[in-house]
Amino acid sequence: MTQVITITSGKGGVGKTTSAINLGAAFNYFGKDVVVVDANLTTPNIGLHLGAPIVPVSLNHVLMGKAKVSDAVYEHESGTKIIPSSLSVRELRQLQHDKLKEVAKKLKKMSDIIILDSAAGLGDETVAAFEAADEIIIVTNPEIPAVTDALKASKLAEQLGKEVKGVIVTRVRGEKAEMPIANIKDMLELPILGVIPEDRNVPKSVVMKDALVHTHPKSKAARAYKRLAAKLIGKNDYHEGYSFWERLFG
Repeated sequence: MTQVITITSGKGGVGKTTSAINLGAAFNYFGKDVVVVDANLTTPNIGLHLGAPIVPVSLNHVLMGKAKVSDAVYEHESGTKIIPSSLSVRELRQLQHDKLKEVAKKLKKMSDIIILDSAAGLGDETVAAFEAADEIIIVTNPEIPAVTDALKASKLAEQLGKEVKGVIVTRVRGEKAEMPIANIKDMLELPILGVIPEDRNVPKSVVMKDALVHTHPKSKAARAYKRLAAKLIGKNDYHEGYSFWERLFG
């Protein structure tokens, strides 16, 4: 059954877009047909991360009724499909956020999994991405401000009657100053789907305009994203060894 998964966060800078891209690439690695949609219309980054900052037809054109959904889908050289949003500020007032739900419905006929990379925060763009989703995954860092904002995102989803599948904790360094994973789980009252360690290869993958799963497949974060993707699609027979540092930090 095709799923629309909205990847969100209470605040920016926690690794939401990185998670959306790498989850998409990991799903693709396991043979799933995936479309990653840049639903962060105000500050889009999917195209920037994957080398397509400016495209002839973007999600903006679709939301303004100027193009078909199929015309806005682009295939990255890695095989992952994306729908970028425009960097144009002038178009923002013309966008109809509520049409995102219609876009997601049409994409469900074209792919196995649709990932919506939502805007951070609790604004109209985020609400539209929540309403278009079958399930929501919240991304946070092991820091009190980020987890507090993640709690707000969880409450918003609850108010909209949307299921939050769980939480991805990113940029984990294993330092004493970090909020323990168990405490994050207790505070949010949500399952911890995956823990992604801090990885210096992430910014390198952005420079290389590809997902970390492709540019540095053996890196600790790439392996963590693949394990997470396998878990989400029920591929329980997938096992990839943990490095010494991953075992040390749990």
